[in-house]
Amino acid sequence: MSDHSHATHPPVRAETPEAFLADRQRFWSSFTHFTLGSVISIIVLLVLMAIFLL
Repeated sequence: MSDHSHATHPPVRAETPEAFLADRQRFWSSFTHFTLGSVISIIVLLVLMAIFLL
């Protein structure tokens, strides 16, 4: 088997708590916008299916 212990690890950035919190808030905002857009798209699709298929 191959031993990978000689591989170097990428350097870890030192993040301040404020930068970490800002990153999490950006992620959460993007996630909620994506989820809202997906739900609206599905609702529109279902309404259109009800109109055209019934």
